[in-house]
Amino acid sequence: MSTRIVVVGGGTAGARLARRLPVTLLGEEPHAPYNRVLLADVLAGRYAPEVIALPGTRGPARLGTRAVRIDRAARTVECADGSLVGYDRLVLATGSNPVLPPLRGLRGAALPAGVHPFRTLDDCLALRAAVRPGVRAVVVGGGLLGVSAARALAALGADVVLAQQGERLMERQLDAHASALLREHVESLGVEVHTECRVGGLRQRDGAVTAVELADGFVLDAGVVVLACGVRPRVALAREAGLDVATGIVVDDELRTSDPAVHAVGDCAEHAGRVYGLAGPALEQADALVEVLARETGTGASGAPAPTAAYTGTRALTRLTLTGPRPLDLAAFGEVTARPGDDTVQLTDPTRGAYRKVVVRGDRLVGGVLLGDLAAVGALARAWEGDEALPEAPLLHLLTHDGGS
Repeated sequence: MSTRIVVVGGGTAGARLARRLPVTLLGEEPHAPYNRVLLADVLAGRYAPEVIALPGTRGPARLGTRAVRIDRAARTVECADGSLVGYDRLVLATGSNPVLPPLRGLRGAALPAGVHPFRTLDDCLALRAAVRPGVRAVVVGGGLLGVSAARALAALGADVVLAQQGERLMERQLDAHASALLREHVESLGVEVHTECRVGGLRQRDGAVTAVELADGFVLDAGVVVLACGVRPRVALAREAGLDVATGIVVDDELRTSDPAVHAVGDCAEHAGRVYGLAGPALEQADALVEVLARETGTGASGAPAPTAAYTGTRALTRLTLTGPRPLDLAAFGEVTARPGDDTVQLTDPTRGAYRKVVVRGDRLVGGVLLGDLAAVGALARAWEGDEALPEAPLLHLLTHDGGS
C-alpha cells in the first residue's frame, strides 16, 4: 500500500511538494497555487492573475478547503466542510498571516471598507478593484511588501503616501545609503514617503475609512489604506494539535515536528530558531523534504535535485525590481552594516543611481547590497552562500561584474 502524504497549504512550499510528489493537497484559497512574489505585478496590471499560476500538481488538489483540526492519534485532518482526510505523513505548509497593527479603528477580524491587507490573490484583486486614478492611498509599512505595494498603486494612478515607522525604507535589508537611494526612486514615482512616523488610528465614516491618524496628531486623508506591516506564521492548527510551537512550528533538520509523522515547511516553520518568511528558503525546505519523504516512504519524486542529507538553513538573498519611467533593480544579502574591524568596499555612481557595497569579515564575505547595477550579484551571492575563504585579490575586485572570479 502506498504511503498517504497530505499537504496542508497551497502556497510556495506546499505547491512545490505537490508538484514533485504524489500527495493530496488541501488548499484554503479557491485559486490554483500561484507565485506570491508576483502579486504586486498583478496589482499594477503588469500580469493577469493566470500568468502567475504555478505548474500543476501530481496528485489530487482540493482547493477552497480549509483544514480545521488534526487528530494525530487517528492520523486524520478534519476540514471545514466536515470531511476527514487520512494520512500516513502530514506536511504543514500553512504559511503566514498579515500582521494587523493595533490601531484605533481596527477591531476584530472585520476591516473597515477601504482597508486592505496585501497577502493573497484575493487581497490583490480586491485592492485593484478599489483603486482608481486620483484616489488617496496610504500604505502602512515601508518594508519590501510596502514598497512593492506603493509602487503598484502609483502605477494605477493613485495618489500614494507611504508611512514607515522606522528610520528608513527596507531597513532590515538595506544600509542607510541604499535606503536613501531607494527612497529617491520611490518618490520619483510620485509616492510621498514619511519615515519615523507611527500610525495611531483610522478615521471612518459610515463604516468606510476616511483618514489615517499619525501618533503626532497629523492626519492623512485616505480612501484606501493598505496594511503592509509584516507577516506572522500561521501556527494555530499545529498548536491546537499539541505540536511544539515557538514563533513558528519547531522543526529539525529533516523538517520534522515534535510528532515524527508530521513535518512543516515554509513561512510557518521555525528551523534552528529562525523563521524565514521568504520564498527562497520555502523552496529549499520543500526540496529537502521531498528527499526525506522519498527516502523514507519510497515515494517517487519528479524533477529531484541532488539528494541532501539534511536541511541546514538558507542564506536568503532579497531581490526587488521596481518598474516605472526609470526602473530600479536591487539585491541585498547577509549583513549590510559593518561591525568594528570589518572591511567594506562601496562604489557609487550618482548619475546612474547605482550603488554597490560588500562587507568582508576576515577572509569571508558576510553581506552586500546592490542597486541599479546587479551584474555582480551572481558571483557575490555564490561567494556568500558558499561561505568559503575569498581569493587573495584586492577587495575592489568583488564589485567587478565577474565578482572577482
